[in-house]
Amino acid sequence: MREFNEKEVETLKDIILYRRDVRGNRFTDQLVPQEVLDDILFAGVNAPSVGFSQPWEFVIVDDLDVKNKVKDTFLEENEKAKELFKDGKLDAYTALKLEGITEAPVNIAVFYKPSDHPVLGQTSMKEVGEYSVVCAIQNMWLMARSLNVGLGWVSILDPVKVKKVLNAPEDRKLIAYLCLGYVDFFFENPELERLNWRKRKNKDEVVFKNGY
Repeated sequence: MREFNEKEVETLKDIILYRRDVRGNRFTDQLVPQEVLDDILFAGVNAPSVGFSQPWEFVIVDDLDVKNKVKDTFLEENEKAKELFKDGKLDAYTALKLEGITEAPVNIAVFYKPSDHPVLGQTSMKEVGEYSVVCAIQNMWLMARSLNVGLGWVSILDPVKVKKVLNAPEDRKLIAYLCLGYVDFFFENPELERLNWRKRKNKDEVVFKNGY
């Protein structure tokens, strides 16, 4: 069994610490080579999954017309979201660049494909199948960062409309819409932390022992 040395552990810590959610104003027009995209997808398909179900599917989007149709749903949903931030954060929210759908060279829609038979470990908690897909996304995010490629997760979307744009089968569920590409630079700290949108929680605030 492969064992890892201290230097490799420190490198993984750095990749985790310096992972960033990249916005559209950071992407460059440099194309992502197929071998780099393959490495990122390799990370996704080798993620852990409940019952080894591997319930993920990935739709690669590089056609501008398709991207624009997806972006239309972002624009619609973003207008709705603004209504929720009128407590003093509206100006800050409006100033944020929250997606990079057309700026990023590559988009990846990540879907959950439900199983047509019982899945080991998923009989009591149905949602763990979708959690498995999120594990794949996190793997991809870390691999992208290790390759100095930016990745942003666009969650302000209508999943039903995105499914229609991508001709997804009825039973598939959109889990994430990702924007992928090289960037001009990575922020030292997460952008929302830099803008004082939220403060970072420390470990002692969220770790408990033997119950709450």
